[in-house]
Amino acid sequence: MTDQIARIRITLEDLKPALWRRVELPAINSLKTLHLAIQACMLFENYHLFRFDIGDTAYGIRFDDDDFMIRTRDAAHMRIGKLVERGITSFTYTYDFGDDWRHRIEIEEIIPANPGIDYPRFVDGERRAPPEDVGGTPGFEEFLNAMAKPRHPERASMVQWYGGVFNPTDISPDEINARMAKLAKRRAQGRAAYADAKSRDS
Repeated sequence: MTDQIARIRITLEDLKPALWRRVELPAINSLKTLHLAIQACMLFENYHLFRFDIGDTAYGIRFDDDDFMIRTRDAAHMRIGKLVERGITSFTYTYDFGDDWRHRIEIEEIIPANPGIDYPRFVDGERRAPPEDVGGTPGFEEFLNAMAKPRHPERASMVQWYGGVFNPTDISPDEINARMAKLAKRRAQGRAAYADAKSRDS
């Protein structure tokens, strides 16, 4: 699957209207890279822990003392293409176990890579994701309610906390694309370093 691209839809659950993104990643990328792509396209800040739940297995950050939690495998050690080979195309991703943002991940299709495109890349999406630490779904709904009503008693404090007015329909595609471009650059640098090391060894 070296030249294969996974087109993936990410839907933040428990919210209406639907809040979603679509991204494309090389099938050889790991779940760790998918995590970073989700952070980039949702404009999260990667402040908190995360976990992918795939069947009975959890992937995230591996801790030696995680016996008190679900035993978690390292997300860097599972590739997207390997999941597809096993027939797994739908699973969940949770970010921030306090706010508990659960996402439905759907691998929609595997397509050939376009040589003129840098991957990972953002394709499309709808509605702005919640700010960090807003208080989960109930807190986000209160936040949206306050932002939508100029005379709401909490609006001024919410605007001050957020740092401006929150527009729920503006997903800031330019910022998402800039973040995804950084990911693509890191991937290209990693591939170049690997190729260089291989040529020195031969």
